[in-house]
Amino acid sequence: MSDGNSSTLQSYVDQATGMAQRAMGAATGDSATHNQADANLQKAENEHAASHTTAKVGPFAADPNTGATAKDDPSRSNASWDQTVGSTKEAVGNMIGNESLRRAGVEQNAAGKEAEAKGQLKDWGQGIADRAQGTVGGIQAAVTGDREEEQKWRDMHDEGKVRQRGAEADMAKKGGQ
Repeated sequence: MSDGNSSTLQSYVDQATGMAQRAMGAATGDSATHNQADANLQKAENEHAASHTTAKVGPFAADPNTGATAKDDPSRSNASWDQTVGSTKEAVGNMIGNESLRRAGVEQNAAGKEAEAKGQLKDWGQGIADRAQGTVGGIQAAVTGDREEEQKWRDMHDEGKVRQRGAEADMAKKGGQ
């Protein structure tokens, strides 16, 4: 793991270390070990929270910890447009009493929502795949000592993480409506 690259895995390692230190401190009565355990547990909690942080700006997601970015699947933007146009048609159809226009708006809005959900799932799945491939590739590059290749795989992992977290954030936002 690179310095400054918050990771869920690293948070688990720090949590296990902290728990072991806490047990050792309790068994020996050593307050310094107990304090170090508390520091590691706090660090683990912070890393875990940071690894789930993603900022969304339009069709982009970014990880403020690593600087990695990922662009949403283009179908998601088109789907958002279809929802907006569909809602407008529905509202105008209601306002002027045109049932055909209202119905067309409802259908276009529903099609947009379906396409957006499919795009979110595609981004989420691609993010998971990129994270896994980046992790495996990074391990292979680390074993061979190729630092440039290792960085390429780390970048792929980080972009996948951002893509996955961005899709999860959008799905959670839509689920809360």
